[in-house]
Amino acid sequence: MKLLLVEDDLNLVQQLKPRLNRAGYTVEVADNGVDGEFLGTEEAFDVVILDLGLPQKSGLEVLRHWRQQNLNMPVIILTARDAWHERVDGLKAGADDYLGKPFHGEELLARLEVLIRRRFGNSANQLCCSGITLNTDRQQVTNCDGETFELTGIEYRLLHYLMSNPGKVISKTELSERMYEEDQLKDSNVIEVYINRLRKLLGKSTIETRRGQGYCFKFQ
Repeated sequence: MKLLLVEDDLNLVQQLKPRLNRAGYTVEVADNGVDGEFLGTEEAFDVVILDLGLPQKSGLEVLRHWRQQNLNMPVIILTARDAWHERVDGLKAGADDYLGKPFHGEELLARLEVLIRRRFGNSANQLCCSGITLNTDRQQVTNCDGETFELTGIEYRLLHYLMSNPGKVISKTELSERMYEEDQLKDSNVIEVYINRLRKLLGKSTIETRRGQGYCFKFQ
């Protein structure tokens, strides 16, 4: 999943980013409201963490502008614990959830997971499709034969995105944008390597290749 973190507290960013990466998120960071709004407008994100107290442009203003442009990615806002009016304003402006500072990392991850499940229409901590089960808490996959495998971060992000869009043809470019941060984008052949790894675990026919178009998780 691709996540946008708009936060000007460098120490908090340095704490959160590796933890989010380990949880399976590809993270882009903006440290002010202007850059954050631009990234949210120009790139497709699965979820956004948005601080309200940002320099140059407030998080509330950023959020309002996104919603005015019909950008519907889930947004969880961060705000001072005692600023209840900011939480109310944020929810009215279109936020999906809020979290007061300071907060525990596990709570943030849990709230993000709920938003991701809601967006893709899942209520449990797993994705099930064509006999394949992906455990989103443990980053494990169970194939049709009942075999369970641990996934690397990239394998997990790739499979999660494919299984969240069963039957949809997804280009190598789109997959690369979901797997890597902007300054780490890889050659499209790298995606093919990871697709082949997943096929070895799940079966060759699970992920179809559409020549000149991309890949498709087989929907049965």
